[in-house]
Amino acid sequence: MPKIKKGDEVMVITGKDKGKRGTVLHVIKNEHLIVQGINSAKKHQKPNPATGTAGGIINKEMPIHISNVAIYNFETSKIDKIKMSLDSQKEKKRVFRSTGELIG
Repeated sequence: MPKIKKGDEVMVITGKDKGKRGTVLHVIKNEHLIVQGINSAKKHQKPNPATGTAGGIINKEMPIHISNVAIYNFETSKIDKIKMSLDSQKEKKRVFRSTGELIG
């Protein structure tokens, strides 16, 4: 079970966007993440009349490695680590290390 999933709120801990927060939009091979508003780059896009896509320069979120982000804990307003624990039905659940509460 991956520790960071789609929809989690994460904070960048290293790189050019250090300190910024965003929501995970997509996980790529359990290694890279697409985070909303993080690691954006300007891309030149050709127009495609068949699909109605306009050309020009667009901002696009690029992948960031999972080791460069940490999950954000709203209760403590800080980044936190994740541990896996078993619930009463013997299913794995993600839990914040500092507070012990379930994630998501």
